[in-house]
Amino acid sequence: MSTRFHPLPLTLAVSALAFAGCSNIPWASAPAEPATKASVVEHYATLAHASYEDALTTARALDAATDRLIAEPTTANLTAARQAWLAARVPYQQTEVFRFGNTVVDDWEGQLNAWPLDEGLIDYVRADDYQHELGNAGATANIIASHRLTVGGETLDVAQLTPELLARLNEVGGSEANVATGYHAVEFLLWGQDLNGFNNGAGERPVTDYARGSDCTHGNCERRGQYLDAVTDLLVADLEWMVAQWAEGNDGNYRARLTAASADEGIQKMLFGMGSLSLGELAGERMKVALEANSYEDEHDCFSDNTHNSHYYNGQGIQNVYTGTYRRVDGRLVSGPSLSDLVEQANPQLDEQLNSQLDASMEALGLMKAHAESSQHPMAFDTMIAPGNTQGAEIVNNAILALVQQTGSIEQAARELGIAALAPDDAGHAF
Repeated sequence: MSTRFHPLPLTLAVSALAFAGCSNIPWASAPAEPATKASVVEHYATLAHASYEDALTTARALDAATDRLIAEPTTANLTAARQAWLAARVPYQQTEVFRFGNTVVDDWEGQLNAWPLDEGLIDYVRADDYQHELGNAGATANIIASHRLTVGGETLDVAQLTPELLARLNEVGGSEANVATGYHAVEFLLWGQDLNGFNNGAGERPVTDYARGSDCTHGNCERRGQYLDAVTDLLVADLEWMVAQWAEGNDGNYRARLTAASADEGIQKMLFGMGSLSLGELAGERMKVALEANSYEDEHDCFSDNTHNSHYYNGQGIQNVYTGTYRRVDGRLVSGPSLSDLVEQANPQLDEQLNSQLDASMEALGLMKAHAESSQHPMAFDTMIAPGNTQGAEIVNNAILALVQQTGSIEQAARELGIAALAPDDAGHAF
């Protein structure tokens, strides 16, 4: 995972041409030009822009929903804010494939998606069931309950909860577990701690944690609302910045630099991002670690029990980049020249194999999702990784194996396309 934080400065539409005319006038569209490395890299930037634009759109909807919750703390508004958070995760998780090779993303994404986090930095926790990083002086700092706090010998004024302050509090005291911003901070503020262990059930933060006056539970309800307002505003601002980095027509942004560079360099970034997310991050950090340690603290969306979807849409992002397709949140399909086209030109059998493996990994991740969302006997990810749950372990292990297998073919595809040594990041894991 990346937890590097950098202060950040505070549109692609797929159009269809409609042809009209007399039915007795024949016409035929010109055959598509064969994909080239340059056209594939250009379309990769288009996919990135569409994906981040959808992440921004859904983050704005989340921001609006949390604003309504803060203004009128009702059960209906809390439920709506949670649903908006879940919806926002769908496009964002598909953007993680643009990490790794693209430093503009890696240097930025920790402020939005760093985990695991010691949530006691942000708000109250139940002390008898709170697992945190050993030696972390900020693990119980409780920003919401404080106007000044001292962490690691540093005394900070936290009276005014602004987006800029929260960004500065990331990794306060030198601990990567001190995460003050991003999707998971918002998740904790909406769900609270998940105190169910390996049993079914997510966090159950009461809506009265945002109530006014004597209805307020756990104290500091106004401050809690101020924190939620600031952290969602920051999320939107950060995504606005990234959307601009991938937009067309800006000579100074990242897209312009990427498409002006060697096409081979762009192809390498695409394959390296696919392989590293597939192997080290998703198969390793997000599944293998949690399964082998039987640790629900190491599940990705741990407060909401949405981890199965987090994993599923990470896998979808990998497939998106290979096939050059992305299904937008409004249903439109973005498609264009792809890595699959290039590999098919060089080695049709390998292209068929890799497409089959990507389908297989999505099937394995889809099975995980189906079990978690079953109406009869749901089994969330934190239940799958419980000690002695052989069925759950098999589901997770099969997904890991599918991701490992496709990574081998991603490396082979790189060689076919002239990328000599891809070496995707394995995050130190042996598979």
